[in-house]
Amino acid sequence: MGQAFDSKKYLKAQRKAIEDRLSRFSDRLYLEFGGKLIDDFHAVRTLPGYEANNKLKLLLSLKRKVGVIFCVSAKQLSDGKIRGDSGQSYEETTVKALKDLQEFGLEVEGVVINRYEGEKEADNLIRRLKLMKVRVAKRKEIKNYPKDLKLTISENGFGSDEYLKVKNKLIVVWGAGPGSGKLSTCLGQIYHEEKRGENSGYAKFETFPVWNLPLKHPINIAYEAATADLGDFSLIDPWHGQTYGVKAVNYNRDVSSFPVIKEMFSKMLGKNNFSKNYQSPTDMGVNRLSVGMIDDDQIREAAKKEICFYWYRYVEEYKRGMVKKQVLKRMQKLMKEVDINEDYLAMIVPARKVEGAAIELHSGEIVVGKNKKLLRAEAAAILNSLKILAGIEDEYKLISESVLKEILKFNKNIGRTRESLTASEALLALAVSGRDNPLAKRALEKIKDLKNCFMHSVLDLKEADKKLFWRLNLWTTTDGK
Repeated sequence: MGQAFDSKKYLKAQRKAIEDRLSRFSDRLYLEFGGKLIDDFHAVRTLPGYEANNKLKLLLSLKRKVGVIFCVSAKQLSDGKIRGDSGQSYEETTVKALKDLQEFGLEVEGVVINRYEGEKEADNLIRRLKLMKVRVAKRKEIKNYPKDLKLTISENGFGSDEYLKVKNKLIVVWGAGPGSGKLSTCLGQIYHEEKRGENSGYAKFETFPVWNLPLKHPINIAYEAATADLGDFSLIDPWHGQTYGVKAVNYNRDVSSFPVIKEMFSKMLGKNNFSKNYQSPTDMGVNRLSVGMIDDDQIREAAKKEICFYWYRYVEEYKRGMVKKQVLKRMQKLMKEVDINEDYLAMIVPARKVEGAAIELHSGEIVVGKNKKLLRAEAAAILNSLKILAGIEDEYKLISESVLKEILKFNKNIGRTRESLTASEALLALAVSGRDNPLAKRALEKIKDLKNCFMHSVLDLKEADKKLFWRLNLWTTTDGK
C-alpha cells in the first residue's frame, strides 16, 4: 500500500486556516479540538500516509504560542467512564494527556472540571492535579443547560463558574472524551472575558466528518462507525446550503446545537459579532483535511477496512456489556452502505480456516499462526511474519524450544496454568535469544514493519497482548473464543 495522504501538504493548508481564523479576534481564540489530539490512529488507518501526531506538529508550528485547556466531566469521573480505545479511566486519561502535552512542549493552561457537584472522584483528581502543579477550575452543573439561555448567560450561570485565567492568544480546548464539556468551557471563558472587555472568539477543529466530501463517502461513514456507540451521524448542513448554495457535510450534534450557540453568542457579544464570522455550523470549523488526500481509491479502501475493524471492536465491547445491541445494528447498516460484511478484512477467513490467527502484511501477503502446545496462535503468526519480513527460511527456529519450555515451566510454578505462551512472552524470549542467535536478532529488527498491519485471532486476546499490540500499532480483531 502506497501513500494516499500528503501530511506536509495538509499541514501547510491547515496552519494557514487556523492563523487566518485567529486574526479575526483581537484578544484570543478558543479552538475546540474534537477527537484525538495525540495518537490519532483512526486517521492513520483511514488515511495511509497520515502521521498519528499531525495535530501536535501543527500546533507546534504555528506562529503564535499555544496554550491547552483540558476538560473532564465530574459526572463521567463519578460513573467510572472508561475509554474504549485505550481501556483507561477518564482520570488516568487526563493525567496521561497532561504528561504527553508537557513532554511534547505544549503549555498546559489548566484543567477544567465540568458539571462539578462535589463528586469525590473529581476531588481525588483535583488533589492529584495540584500535586502535579496543574491549575484547576471547577464549573458547576447548570440546570437545563443549554436550553435555559437566561440562566446560562447570567451571573448565576456562566458567571458563577470559576474562570481559568490564560495567557496565550490561541487556546486549544481538548477533553478526556465526548461529553467532557469542551464547548461549554469555551463559552464560559468567552463570557468572562467579554465582561472584562476582551474580544475573544470560538472555532472548532474536527478532523471528521470531512465537510467537503460527499455525505456517503466511505471516510465519512467510517467516522460514523468510530462514533456508533455515541449515536453520531453525518448530514448535510442546511444553514451552509441556504447561505452559500454549497453542500457541506457536518454531524448531528453540531447541526442541532448551532441555533443555540448562535443565540448564546448573540446575547453575550451582540448579534453582529457572531454573524459576521459564522453563518453555519460548517463556518465554525477550520478543517482542511481534504487538501492532503491524494489517492481517493486507496482512502476509500482503507475506510472500508476501518469500518470492519470497528465492527469487531463493538462486538467485543457488547460481550463485555459496554455497549448495547443497538450499536451492532447501527454498524450492520453502515457496513451495508459501503457493501462490505464482517469477513471484509483479508486475514479473517484464513485465521478461521486454521482456527488460529492471521496477519495481513503491507505487501498483501497473509501469514497464519496455529495454536500449539508451546505458542498461542497470535505469537506464532507474529514470529512467522517476522521470518518472512527478515527473509528467513521457515525451517530455522528463532527461539530454542528449550527456552520456551523453561518459560512454561516457570509459569506453572507461579500458578499460571495456561498451556502455551502469549505473544508478549514470545517476543521477550525472541529479544533474549537475539543476544546469541543472529537470526533472532535479524527477525526482531523487523518488528517495526508490523506497524499498521491488521491481525485476526479466533481466540479472545490476553490483556498483556492487547497492550502490546496497541504499542506496536498492530490492529487486532478477534472472534473472542
